[in-house]
Amino acid sequence: MKTIYTAILATLLTASTIASEPIILSDSAVENLRIETTEAIPQNFTESLFAIGRIDPIPARKSILSSRIPGQVVTVSAHEGDQVAKDQILVEIESLQPGNPPPRIPLKAPLPGLVMQSHTHLGKPVTPDTELFEIIDLSQVYAVASLPEDQAGKTHLGTLANIKVAAFPNQAFTGELIRYGTEANPANGTIDAYFLLENEASRLRPNMRTEFSIVLDSKANTMSVPKDSVQTDGINTFVFVEDFDLKNAFVKVPVLAGSRNSTHVEILKGLFPGDRIVTRGSYALMFAGSGTVSLKEALDAAHGHEHNEDGSELTAAQKQEQAAANSNSPANGFSQSSLVWFLSILSSLLAVLLVLSLATRRKA
Repeated sequence: MKTIYTAILATLLTASTIASEPIILSDSAVENLRIETTEAIPQNFTESLFAIGRIDPIPARKSILSSRIPGQVVTVSAHEGDQVAKDQILVEIESLQPGNPPPRIPLKAPLPGLVMQSHTHLGKPVTPDTELFEIIDLSQVYAVASLPEDQAGKTHLGTLANIKVAAFPNQAFTGELIRYGTEANPANGTIDAYFLLENEASRLRPNMRTEFSIVLDSKANTMSVPKDSVQTDGINTFVFVEDFDLKNAFVKVPVLAGSRNSTHVEILKGLFPGDRIVTRGSYALMFAGSGTVSLKEALDAAHGHEHNEDGSELTAAQKQEQAAANSNSPANGFSQSSLVWFLSILSSLLAVLLVLSLATRRKA
């Protein structure tokens, strides 16, 4: 069914007009619309699945520090947000056991990591049930994607994802799918997918918001364009291509679009390598009409001779008519309009003389 649908679209595309009349803009219009172009070239294209999610700590890298001996806190060497090393002394407990002075027990960090929570202070009574510190090693974290159930089957263990974190918009992270959640969420019909991320300098923190571009397939030498280049009028899909001959001229070219990912759209038909496509300002061109410069003016300037209003070349007969019209101007240097004014004034003078002549005769 999909093959038949694609074939019908390709037939309609072939039967349609290959390119519309160019939209020709002035230099200032191009600058105001911020038009930018790039060359269309075959490249690697990845089909991807979009999802949103969060950063989670790895449970095996989490530790709670407590004391097996009751007593009282006498020194505190770490606080929330501190990065601590393994076996670093974080707190000392003065034991309730008799002694002069009473024995002190140092408590050390069981693993390297970040102090996420501190539940202690100087003088606080301590029992074996008291949690003093929560420490998490964030050198690796989970990026957890909420996958729609009907899309989860397209992924598998080992699937890669390009991950963006809202806190670091200019940096991309790469993660590998290592496991799925134990159950789906019935409220929104999703299942968690856990991607393992290396977390240099522990910059990624739990519950940070993330966006996923999960790689489902990769194709080499595929014609694709930035998604902002592709426009639609509700029926047809098209891109704007820079005219190879006319300056600041852009042609609306119908295309057949294929798969999409978070940044690009696959083009199955309609573009050729080397075409310069509009990557910025494409939407504005949809409402630019015929542009700010006429087709005749643009072609006259580009080719150095006159054209018809529709852009076609003047025929031999049209050139002869134009030459004949130019040769009809008076040889004495008066233009046709000047000649008309001269004849009008002469006629007026003759009329005045005629009236004066009739008046003189009546008096006689």
